[in-house]
Amino acid sequence: MRLFNLFRKKNMSNEIKEYLEKGAVVLDVRTIPEWNEGHSDGAKHIVLDTIPNNVEEIKSWNKPVIAVCRSGARSGQATEFLNGHGVDVINGGPWQNVDQYL
Repeated sequence: MRLFNLFRKKNMSNEIKEYLEKGAVVLDVRTIPEWNEGHSDGAKHIVLDTIPNNVEEIKSWNKPVIAVCRSGARSGQATEFLNGHGVDVINGGPWQNVDQYL
């Protein structure tokens, strides 16, 4: 795993917009309490620790994915894992990064 890629501070605005235009699903990997505090309308919620058990469900969406969390670290982990399983996914970072374009 490329640990330093999890924390890069790259501006993802263009990539997020591009993925949303392609009909991407927003995948929020935060905990249930974090999700309950606020989330993007229409986002799918799968807690990071359960991603390996839900790969087939995610693949069945047949859409690109934008992974989000609170800071970008957990969504980075989810992105690395899902990329390794053939999912077209980017790390959107904090969920608010994507929410502003919905």
